[in-house]
Amino acid sequence: MSEASRIRVQIQGDIADIRVLMQHPMETGQRRDEGGKAVAVHFIQTFAVRLNGQPLIDGQLNTSVSKNPLFAFKARNVKVGDKLSVHWTDNTGAQRQDEITVA
Repeated sequence: MSEASRIRVQIQGDIADIRVLMQHPMETGQRRDEGGKAVAVHFIQTFAVRLNGQPLIDGQLNTSVSKNPLFAFKARNVKVGDKLSVHWTDNTGAQRQDEITVA
């Protein structure tokens, strides 16, 4: 399984800046290895961000996103003690879910 996603939240007033770094190779299938063989397609297809179990973001990605994608967005009504989770599934069926408590 891949490394844990890094989730950072900074609350300023009633707005929270949320940054999520998902650890994933995000291969397009167009690159070749040292032997000239094509590297298999491998990318995150869907991801979801939940706040206290409620949907905050649902997204779809494709091969055009770089390795270890970083997403940043703003949200309202995020408070200290809330649970923020990130879940992704890639094109091979691998999945990862990480959760933090907002501090």
